[in-house]
Amino acid sequence: MPHTTAFARNQWYVTAYSHEVGRELLGRTVLGETLVLYRSEQDGTPVVLHDRCVHRRYPLSEAPTRLDGDRIVCGYHGFTYDTTGACVYVPGQKRVPRTARVASYPVIEQDSLVWVWIGDPALADPQAVPRAAHLDAPGWTTVRGMEPIDCDYGLLVDNLLDLSHETYLHGGYIGTPEVAETPITTEVDEGAGIVRVSRHMDDAECPPFYAESTGISGRIMRRQDIEYHAPCLYLLHSRVAPVGVLPVADGSDPGGFHTEITYAITPSAEGRVYDFWAVSRDWATDDAGVTEFLRSNNHTVVMQDVTALNLLQRSLRTEPDGYQELSINIDTGGLAARRILARLAEEGDKPVEKVL
Repeated sequence: MPHTTAFARNQWYVTAYSHEVGRELLGRTVLGETLVLYRSEQDGTPVVLHDRCVHRRYPLSEAPTRLDGDRIVCGYHGFTYDTTGACVYVPGQKRVPRTARVASYPVIEQDSLVWVWIGDPALADPQAVPRAAHLDAPGWTTVRGMEPIDCDYGLLVDNLLDLSHETYLHGGYIGTPEVAETPITTEVDEGAGIVRVSRHMDDAECPPFYAESTGISGRIMRRQDIEYHAPCLYLLHSRVAPVGVLPVADGSDPGGFHTEITYAITPSAEGRVYDFWAVSRDWATDDAGVTEFLRSNNHTVVMQDVTALNLLQRSLRTEPDGYQELSINIDTGGLAARRILARLAEEGDKPVEKVL
């Protein structure tokens, strides 16, 4: 694994959940670009600007910077910017310097996610934003959170595309022996930038994550179907059902308990990544106890990944130049993702093709 995964700038990245963006200024960093986010008072849309005043580089996301209507007033010397990033007021003089402007970024709010485009604004195609409609669709209940990790974002991509680690890192929560023992199938759509990894278990132990939330006792059939849309969105379509209750051999939809696990993998800066996570279900949607159980358990699982990836990054920094890693069958999805990410970074100005 290279120590640094190159950034693909001309792509959409999740920068916040919709509920995080309001009339309080929010600071985030995406691909090394410092951003300030807020919601317009006029029409309620998110605004994303560069988070540094042109005067003395004061962070616009930090107090006492404030909003005056839809204008942002720097808390250091009062330079004031509109939603386009243009400076409209300079204290002590009537003339606003021509260069007094901060960058504004294309932004799309969709499926309760706020996506930002860091690259060339002319290439920002709203239709290229991948969907995760279950996050705010009727009939679904979602728990969510975000954790920053001090690791290269490629390590998180690797982690999520190889779920065999559940057996060892997440035993007692979502991992059982069958996850590591069951072979995977991998499909790669290079043009669309999509990697699919599937693991179908017809007779498996039911992990506590599902046993305690669904009430299933005994062994289960379990499907894990990953759909990774490079560079940012990861969808895990999960289904569990008691063994023998539903057909599984013919490849048909097994029904059962359907859970969508979503990750947005957003590089913050070199060696740092935002891990946006969500668990959505279309069963027991009004059961507050199930909601809290899934929130707490998935947060624990995420934090196990955070600890492991922080340790892994520190370990990789001590490896000598020329170190050769070993890859096996379970790594095919992650290796395909690496190729796609490298291509997107090299192409620079070409977004991934939209698949309808």
